[in-house]
Order: sequence, then C-alpha cells, then structure tokens
Amino acid sequence: MDCTIALPDGSEISGPYMSRPGRDIGVNLVIRQWLADNPGYSITPYTPPAPAAVSAAAVDAERDRRIDSGFDYGGVAYQTRPDDRENIAGASTAALAAIVAGAAAGNLRWHGGDSDFVWIATDNSTHPMDAQTMFAFGQAAMAHKQAHIFAARALKDMTPIPADYASNGLYWP
Repeated sequence: MDCTIALPDGSEISGPYMSRPGRDIGVNLVIRQWLADNPGYSITPYTPPAPAAVSAAAVDAERDRRIDSGFDYGGVAYQTRPDDRENIAGASTAALAAIVAGAAAGNLRWHGGDSDFVWIATDNSTHPMDAQTMFAFGQAAMAHKQAHIFAARALKDMTPIPADYASNGLYWP
C-alpha cells in the first residue's frame, strides 16, 4: 500500500507503507528516523470512535426477524412469516370451532374436507393434525411471537441497549 505522510514542517514523504521492524525499505525507516530526530514529538494513539447507540428500531427489526424465522413444535420446524402466522391463526380458530362442535381427538377430517388435515413444515414434510393438535399449534405460534415481543421490550427498557443485542442469545427466547 502506498501512502503519503505530511510532516509538521509542511514537507511530505511518500512510499510503500511497511510495518515490519528491521526491514530496510519503505516509509517505516523514514518515520523511525524522523521520530528519532524529533524526540519531543508525541504520537497520539488511535482511539476508535464509540459505537453508535443501538436504537429501538434496530431491536424491533431483530425481533421481527426472529419472529419470522420460525419455531419448533413437536420436534418439527415450522415457518412463521406473516402469511404463515395468518394461516396458523385461521386454522387454529377453525380447530377451536371444531372442538366446540365436538371434534374428537384423533379425527383428522375435523376441517370438513375429504382428506386428512395436515400442516406443511419448513422442510416441506406434511404432519397430520387433529383439531386439538392444530389448536395447540396455534397457541404455540402465539407464544413464540409473544415471547419475542416481550424480550424486545426488555431490551428497549435497558439503558443503553446492549451492543450485542442481536448476537447474544441470552436476550432472546
């Protein structure tokens, strides 16, 4: 890497930047010699800027990403993007209506269709669900979302919000 260094007297030194002690080429030799010739000159060490404060909006975005990333139910991973959650809520409500109407546990045709009721998992496998299982699945999806909402709320209540809020799993369910 080439660099140009402006000296206090207004002159400049240009050349390849090397930082290996003992090398006999590069700007380091010139810098070392200049520092040796000017013992009263001090170099202020680099101090990186303070990280920007984490915003509540950033926490909300991480919350939404985590809510949308899915959850496990019965050892199976399911999707929970907005459309998925809408479908789960609708099927769960229908399942509750079927339970109230007397759908028995194990009845996979509780939904009134000509085939067994199944839900498609993240890996595209299908999983049969009776009304009771579908209702419990809907409750689990709601709990997944609610847990992330409250975790984000707790983070936003911290002052300051921890810089590792997105990478530290201790803050999230």
